[in-house]
Amino acid sequence: MRIVIIGQKWLGAETFKLCRRLGHEVVHVITPKIDRLHTTTQQHGVSVAVVAGTVTAQHIPDRTDLILAAHTHAFISKEARASTRLGAIGYHPSLLPRHRGRDAIRWAIHMKESMTGGSVYWMDDGADTGEIAAQDWCHIHPDDTPETLWRRELGPIGLRLFEQVLTDIENGRIVKKPQLEKLATFEPSFAGGRLEATHKI
Repeated sequence: MRIVIIGQKWLGAETFKLCRRLGHEVVHVITPKIDRLHTTTQQHGVSVAVVAGTVTAQHIPDRTDLILAAHTHAFISKEARASTRLGAIGYHPSLLPRHRGRDAIRWAIHMKESMTGGSVYWMDDGADTGEIAAQDWCHIHPDDTPETLWRRELGPIGLRLFEQVLTDIENGRIVKKPQLEKLATFEPSFAGGRLEATHKI
């Protein structure tokens, strides 16, 4: 498949490597800043653009099959998604529909939950509201921080789920399971260790 990756940091760079290992063509990469993903992309001679904010159709090359959102807070517009053959999938570090929002890991720990997980979902115009393509779970240790939980469990889960979904698609199996809205939660952002008010669903 011809893939565009929108992301950053470790997950973005590892997703880039994963796509190449699986035989997919990464035709373009979009990052919010120059970081590990940006550097990895340049090392392999793939075009990369720095885009902060909304990703529009003009950012997506012709004949793109799929967009992968790997650790991004960018809004991928309906027009951008529609310009591809399949749309866009993204990774969210929670068991959606629980803990929608950009600080899902912090909230799971803050609420003293004993387990959490990750979800790859089909992106739509909502905040983490799209249909689920794959999920997996993990334990939260009593001494976990967002950083330790991400590095030990949630980052690797994201990479495994992307591989699972890409393999499913290649085998003609497209999974789209609606989220149960009655179970949905959406929390505000943490900013500088404090809570920052934000919109509600």
